[in-house]
Parts: sequence; structure tokens; C-alpha cells
Amino acid sequence: MSRFKIGVLSLLLLSVLYFSCTGPGRPSRRAGSGEPGYIDLPDILQRKKLIVLTNFNATDYFIYRGEPMGYQYDLIHEFSDALGIDFEIIAENDLEKSFNYLESGKCDLLALNLTVTKDRSKLVQFTIPHSKSRQILVQRKPENWESMKPRELNSSVIRNQLDLAGKTIYVQKNSSYATRLRNLSDEIGDSIIVIEVDDDVEKLIKEVAKGEIKYTVCDENLAKVNQTFYPEIDINTAISFPQYLAWAVRKEGAKQLLDTLNNWLRSFKNTDKYTKIYNRYFENSKTGLMVKRSMKFVGEGQLSPYDNLIRKYSDSLNWDWRLLASMIYQESGFYPKAVSWVGAFGLMQLMPSTAKYYGVSIKSPPEKNIEAGVQYLKWLEEIFEDKVRYREERIKFVLASYNVGLGHVLDARALAKKYGKDPEIWDDNVEEFILKKSDPKYYLDPVVRFGYCRGEETYNYVKNILERYNDYENIIALN
Repeated sequence: MSRFKIGVLSLLLLSVLYFSCTGPGRPSRRAGSGEPGYIDLPDILQRKKLIVLTNFNATDYFIYRGEPMGYQYDLIHEFSDALGIDFEIIAENDLEKSFNYLESGKCDLLALNLTVTKDRSKLVQFTIPHSKSRQILVQRKPENWESMKPRELNSSVIRNQLDLAGKTIYVQKNSSYATRLRNLSDEIGDSIIVIEVDDDVEKLIKEVAKGEIKYTVCDENLAKVNQTFYPEIDINTAISFPQYLAWAVRKEGAKQLLDTLNNWLRSFKNTDKYTKIYNRYFENSKTGLMVKRSMKFVGEGQLSPYDNLIRKYSDSLNWDWRLLASMIYQESGFYPKAVSWVGAFGLMQLMPSTAKYYGVSIKSPPEKNIEAGVQYLKWLEEIFEDKVRYREERIKFVLASYNVGLGHVLDARALAKKYGKDPEIWDDNVEEFILKKSDPKYYLDPVVRFGYCRGEETYNYVKNILERYNDYENIIALN
């Protein structure tokens, strides 16, 4: 193997190894592998590692294109850097287990959007709030909501909390939402049927969007994020006043850690960096530059101003240039200065770490961006060459990996094999498990190494590129 290929592997396979790494760096692991022990900040500094528990979901902590990110992840990163130590993440979405892990000493800190309540204050010590939010009723809009006037829409959904009388609302087990609904039931003088389930909040929101359940409750910031993915949900009915969200440490034996966290949070919350992190995950659109199936032409027989460059570099990839063009359109709409909410940039929407390896930056010309993106695609082709026999199928795996990261696609293949599907076929096989990787039943499966991902984006990404490619084939000549 050439020195160049070894270098590529050493960079990009970091994403595949991320969950099994136990050496230096910032490894992650699932709940269950911590060592009990009550320690405070001096012990953590001596250990040179902070052990933090947080959630797998679309905002707190997730892996995208091989890179860890998320609101909680970024804050943890900043705090550990301020301490000058490493950190390790335990991913756990069960609140009861999370509190048990903190109490037993298997983690030092719960970095979650924990609503500060009196009952919880008996169990843990809360930091000062890192943010605040209201609890929001999530309900599905009527079928024809897009053609409705605001007054019509408001009259077709619940706007008055009194109208929750007799309604059944599903919430995450052990969450503050159940407590709030029971208090609200007393306040309105009528019954609200509260059903606590093991499903996490995002799965319940998805079930509302699909019409499988009628109502759930979540924090407003998370509701805003999910409405980006599910425009059919309504999130404009609050069921609480604004409430503080905070992190937590153990009730006993963590005074120095708590004091240090509070001092850091007071300072960091006033910085531009904190505002940027918060806006990145809760204010900016998460669809970024996702492009729906459509065509954009700049002239007869031409797809973009970059057709000649796309032809040139598609040859080295051995792809039909119109397929590569369809992918570039999906990534950037042929806009060379495009920058996504996660920092991917250029025509090929390269992630900063990948771009750096291939020697390009946000200031590089479009040709260099295309060249680097194609080199990355060629590397992905090589990874799947001995895993997927049929080239037509292999292209789908490469596209999916470019979108969401190689590790998630390898996870989906492992799940497909486990559940009796064909790991070499994308349609109706591996794509089924990309879609299921937002469900804890699947992303916490022992064969999964990359955890949570929102698979709908990847499913639609592959589908839209191939459908647009078919359109391009029908309209634009190959040569």
C-alpha cells in the first residue's frame, strides 16, 4: 500500500474506530464500562480525563461524516480544554440509568438538558443553567395545513391548555415532562392521561409526525430542531413557563468540580463562542444545504459552470460525469461559496478535517475542492470494493458514506446482516437500517459502533442523487 493511502486510512478510519478507542485522544464508550469511585476535581486532574455522560440525539451528541459534534459535546470540549485535560463520553438516553451512573461514580458529570426541579435537587447538585427553555406540546398539523391561513391553523390544533383535558400524551419515562403534565392536570381541574414510555423524545416526535401518536412534550429548543426535519408538526403551544436547563454532578463529594464548572459557565456563556455553539444547534436550520430533487441548468446542454471540471475528475473516479454532477448539486447547488451549518464548504461540501488532509481550504478554487472531494470518493470506493460486489450497489454505499460518514454505513450493514437482510444491497436492505439508526433499539445494539444518526437525510440523499442523475441522463448527452 502506498504511503499516501496509509495516510488517508490513518485519518479517515479514526471515525470507524471511534467507539472502540481507549487510548489517548477523546474516545467514547457506552454506559456500563465505567469504574465506580467518588472523586472530585483534584482526582480528575490527576487522572487527566473527565468522564461525562450525555445523550445520543440530533442536538446533544452525534457523529456526522466521521466527526463528533453536538451542543453538549462542544461545551464538554470547551470545558475540558479549559482544564487542560482529556474527556471521555458515555452515551446513554435512559434518564434513570444516567442518574444511577452519576451516583455510582461511573461518570463525573451529566451533561444534559436537565430541567432543574426540587425533586431532582434532592438527588444531584445542579450547575448554574447553561440555557433555558419552555416545555412545548408537539402535535400534528392537519393534512392541508400548508394552504391554511394562520387563524384556520390555530383553530384546528390545541392552543389552550384547558383543551388538554381527557387527552392522552406520551412522554419519555422519568422525564420532567410527566411531572409538568400531572401538575397541569391539577391546574386545569381535569384529567390528562400521561403515558410514560422507554422511547426517547426524538422517537416520540417522529411518531407524532407520522400520525402514530397524537401528542408528546419536549423542550422548545429541541422542538425547533425537529420541526426542521418534520414541518408537519406544530410546536407553538407551551405548557410551561421558561425553565432552566443545567448539568449535574453528584450530591456529595464533588464541590470543587461544581464550583469550577459554575465559574467556567458564568464566563463562557458571555462569549461569542458560546453564542455560536448555541445558534449552530438550536437556531440555524439543520437542513443546511440539503437540495430536493430538482434540476438547474445554465444553458442548453449544460448543467453548471463546472461541467468541464466535473467531466475531468469523474474520469479518474470512473463515474458518469452526470452522476458526479448530480451529487455536487445535492451538496451545494453548484454554489462554490456554500458553507453548511456544520462547517462543510465548497462545491463538494468538504468537512474541515477532510479538506485539511487533502490540502484544500475554504479559500481554494472550485477545481481544488472538486479534486479533493473526488479523492475522498475514490477512497470510499476502495473501502467497499471487497464488501459490495456489484458496482451499481457500491455507488449507493459510497454516496451514503459521503453524506453521513463511513462508520454509520458500516453499522447499517452489520445490522442488516444481523437481522437477515443482505449487507451488499442498499435498497430495502441496508437503507432500512440507516433509517433505524435513530431508534435506541438499533443504535444501542452491540454490533453498532457509531451510535445515533438521523438516517432520513442519508436515505433521501442517495435517492435524490440517483433520481436527478436519471433526469440528467435523459436530457444531457454523456459526451
